[in-house]
Amino acid sequence: MSTPSRRPEAPLGVFDSGLGGLTVVRALRERCPGEHIVYLGDTARVPYGTRSPETIIKYALGCSRVLIRRGVKAIVVACNTVSSVALDMMRVELDLPVLGVILPGARAAVAASGGEPIGILGTTGTIASGAYPRAIAALSTRTEVSGQPAPLLVALAEEGWVEGEVPHLVARRYLEPLVRAGARTVVLGCTHFPLLREVIEAEAAALAGRPITIVDSAHATADEAVAFLAERGLASPAGGRGSLELLVTDVPKSFAAVASRFLGEPVGDVEQIDL
Repeated sequence: MSTPSRRPEAPLGVFDSGLGGLTVVRALRERCPGEHIVYLGDTARVPYGTRSPETIIKYALGCSRVLIRRGVKAIVVACNTVSSVALDMMRVELDLPVLGVILPGARAAVAASGGEPIGILGTTGTIASGAYPRAIAALSTRTEVSGQPAPLLVALAEEGWVEGEVPHLVARRYLEPLVRAGARTVVLGCTHFPLLREVIEAEAAALAGRPITIVDSAHATADEAVAFLAERGLASPAGGRGSLELLVTDVPKSFAAVASRFLGEPVGDVEQIDL
């Protein structure tokens, strides 16, 4: 395996278990448009949310090593499941900076909550890991946190089923226990969920009888990535729009439509790879 790059002009590596991490890429391209990005979506093995921690760590290291061979200067783990269980091992095994989505999301939630209870929507793996409650407790010991696995929201986002009665009913079902527990801030603890933000926001407000603050961990991560790269002297010096290289481990028939929905722009060339 080649040596990781330390050049500011080198690309930033981003990976996720599937295409949901493209919401993080979208936020990165808005926040630091000059960065060149290499994105890897492990679409052949999605979802990670139901896998064991050992398997998730193995997959995360495999994805990271592909990105390192592409000469990336740092890795953004655009996956809440991987961020919740594999970051420590990645930092031990990989000789380059690694940023996850949990801590940025937790910081944004604590800042928004004003001390009121926080609810987390995430995959089964992310909620079971307890990563968000731990991260929030490290920032604010008095803030109450409740979590709710919401696997059907992942499927709805993948299918583009983000309008109409069904997503509203599903969102309401998952939000009810969080609002009942007093949550007045809800973290979208999965990179798929920003596609359903309007639905989640509307149903949370209807259940609570007042507006609920929705925290998008993708945008929180992009904000932290800017400071993360600057602190390490790795921010791209290039002007203009950075390039985007897309790698996937499988190309489903609906790839272009789904990927462009998450990315917010048309998808260019895509390279299929084996891990």
